[in-house]
Amino acid sequence: MNDKDFVLSERPESCSSSLRQAPRPYVLVADDDPGSCRFLGDGLRSLGATVETAGSGREALERAGAGKFDLLLLDCRMPGGGALHVLEQLRADVRSASVDSTAVATSADIAPADRDDLLAAGFSDILLKPCTLTDLRRVLALIQAESSSVLDDGAALCSSGDATTMRALRLLLREELALLQGELDQLSTDRVAFAERLHRLRSSCGFCGATALAEQAVRLQRQLLPDGSAPAALASFRRVLAATLQALDS
Repeated sequence: MNDKDFVLSERPESCSSSLRQAPRPYVLVADDDPGSCRFLGDGLRSLGATVETAGSGREALERAGAGKFDLLLLDCRMPGGGALHVLEQLRADVRSASVDSTAVATSADIAPADRDDLLAAGFSDILLKPCTLTDLRRVLALIQAESSSVLDDGAALCSSGDATTMRALRLLLREELALLQGELDQLSTDRVAFAERLHRLRSSCGFCGATALAEQAVRLQRQLLPDGSAPAALASFRRVLAATLQALDS
């Protein structure tokens, strides 16, 4: 089997083309299983990413410390330290080039309690193996959401029907977001109330073309822990919320 034989067959051109229009994401895949490492690397490259690989926790720390990656895919069980150990070491070292990089844990099987521990430690998602290109596309979307168009006038006009209605809806969204910004800390202690608020927000964003914030709301909903917290996802949501408010004010 040569390299071309290994290329994945599922490769929708529309999705791949849209990913390549943006700057190529720089991804580190750390996995001690050669098959998993090859699949993840080839899959991400087919979606437009530039990929480096590591076969151990120690090697992952060295590469992530020396180079700035947009995304880290870290296997939960590796010689030299699994995903949790690697991320804790990176986050504790302010000199690390990838100290603030988005991180996703990968595993063939994970218990609910372990999943909560990983999310609480700062992982943005958990990728279960075996996975598909659709799963990898979702993972790449974690780092692309913040670079998405903050306000998409075309999408807003399609939803609202005319410019006058669009402007009126955006004024209402501006009020909603200003209120939400002040309530985030309180909401993040109540998972049910927070999830419901995010659900309503997604509808408002859809009518107003607030593309990036809608994507962040979906991500945050999925990552909420039982106590309502979601460290990594909430930090990204705050940044995009502030950027959306600024765009609505301009």
